[in-house]
Amino acid sequence: MQEGKVLVADDEPEIRDLLRLYLEKEGYEVIEAADGREALRILQTDEGIGILLLDIMMPEMDGFHVLKQLREERNLPVVILSARTADSDKILGLDLGADDYIAKPFNPLEVVARVNSNLRRYYSLGSGKQSETRILQVQDLSLNMDTCELSREGQQIPLSSTEFHLMQLFMEHPGKIFTKQQLYETGWGEEFILADNNIMVCISKLRSKLSKDSSKYIKTIRGLGYRLEVS
Repeated sequence: MQEGKVLVADDEPEIRDLLRLYLEKEGYEVIEAADGREALRILQTDEGIGILLLDIMMPEMDGFHVLKQLREERNLPVVILSARTADSDKILGLDLGADDYIAKPFNPLEVVARVNSNLRRYYSLGSGKQSETRILQVQDLSLNMDTCELSREGQQIPLSSTEFHLMQLFMEHPGKIFTKQQLYETGWGEEFILADNNIMVCISKLRSKLSKDSSKYIKTIRGLGYRLEVS
C-alpha cells in the first residue's frame, strides 16, 4: 500500500471509477467525494488523506472554494482535474495553492504519474535530512531550504511545492538559462514529452508573487527558456 490515501473529488461517477481502478492498481487506497462539501468534510475528518484530486465544477461547493478553505487548514498536495483549460483558471488554481493542473479529458496513466511525483516531492520537502540550515540568496530573495520558505526583504512569499522546486533550481544557478524541459522535469518530477503550458502558467504565477515588475527576477530568453537575474 502506498503512503497516504488519495481523495478523488469529482461529481462524475465514471471518472471516479476510472481513477479508482488505476490508482488501486498502483497500490493506493482511494476515497471518493461526489461534491465539494463532501470533499471538504472528508479532508477535515480524515488525517490519512495524502493527496487530493480535485474537480472544479462540482455541486454544493466548487473546487476553487474547496481549495481555498483547505489551504487555511491543511497543507497537502492538490492536483486539479478540470475541463476548464483557460490560463486564467490555471492561474487561479495555482494561486489558491494547487500543486498541479491536468486538463480533461486526461490519460489516467498520466494522473497516476502526477500523483506519484507530487507525493514524492511533498514528502521529500519534509524529510529534514539536512543537519544545518541552508539559505540561498539572490538579489533580495532568500530561500530557506529547511523550512521551504521564500522571503523578500523579510516578507514571506507562499509557494506551492512545484514553485519551491523551480525557485530552488533558479536560485542554486542564478543567471543560468533553463529550458522548458529542464523546468518541467524539476518542477513536476517526470519526463517532459509533450508541450505543456503548465510551465508558462507557473512561471507567470511566480513572477506575480515575486514582484509587480514581471521581468525583475525571472527573465524570458526567447527561443531558449528562462533565467533568474543576478542583479
